[in-house]
Amino acid sequence: MQQELDSLRSEVSGWRARYEKGKVRDLNFTNSGHELAPLYTALDLEGSGGTAFEVPGQFPYTRGIHPTGYRGKLWTMRQFAGFGSAVETNQRYKFLLQEGTTGLSVAFDFPTLMGYDSDHVRSEGEVGKCGVAISSLADMEALFEGIPLGDVSTSMTINGPAIILWCFYIAAAEKQGVSAEKLRGTVQNDILKEYMAQHAWCFPIEPALRLIVDMFEWGATNAPQWNTISISGYHIREAGATAAQELAFTLADGFTYVERGIARGLNVDDFAPRLSFFWNHPCSRPATTPPCSWICSNNASASCSIWSVSAST
Repeated sequence: MQQELDSLRSEVSGWRARYEKGKVRDLNFTNSGHELAPLYTALDLEGSGGTAFEVPGQFPYTRGIHPTGYRGKLWTMRQFAGFGSAVETNQRYKFLLQEGTTGLSVAFDFPTLMGYDSDHVRSEGEVGKCGVAISSLADMEALFEGIPLGDVSTSMTINGPAIILWCFYIAAAEKQGVSAEKLRGTVQNDILKEYMAQHAWCFPIEPALRLIVDMFEWGATNAPQWNTISISGYHIREAGATAAQELAFTLADGFTYVERGIARGLNVDDFAPRLSFFWNHPCSRPATTPPCSWICSNNASASCSIWSVSAST
């Protein structure tokens, strides 16, 4: 027990050094009026007998990937939005940013999700409904006109034609003078869950997986701040899966993407850090579903044991 506590003291000491190097927001209030320490462990719980308290920003990331947590930076607040034309949605985005949103989330119409131009016969009656219509680079430029893409992160919910929309976005940013390496955001790009749950796919699985790995490869070198995929359990759960099935199928999808990247010859440590996840499960109900911390910890541990990645360093 004493050896475990000494090890925990060493971990906390290392965490504190990283925490103090980070930028921390000015947090001088709580509902109770009592100041709280940024971290509590078994060392603060006299007589608890427990030592299994991981520290933030350290493998296996049970308590998050950043040493400062929300004290360093709040989660990005973004409203899923898009309708009508690119010009109309651009006005909505500017309104949202003016009102305090800290990121953008693009909702595309069904023709765009399926890879059709707005003037295609199959797009009739669907253009601009439940999302914005984007058929060209000119549309993407209009969508973000007057919005500095180097200063805002953008999430794009697009899968089958994700590589095309991402290229449009990068080209629109370059026209603003912003290079790909400075862009922050996420493209959903999860074709396996489309086949399982949402069914908005436009290529067979094998060619689609090849395009996804193309994005991993290019993004790791040229757009290091961009999440090249958002592996999604949300849609699987909404299609009727249980909490356990959502967890199992989503992690299986994620492992498949990693394996395809490795088969291409990519170094897992180069592209895996930009694989993000999108969950449905309620983290506050561990009786019916694994808590978020358990998922983070076990995903990290599984990754290390399967691929011997350097996530633990």
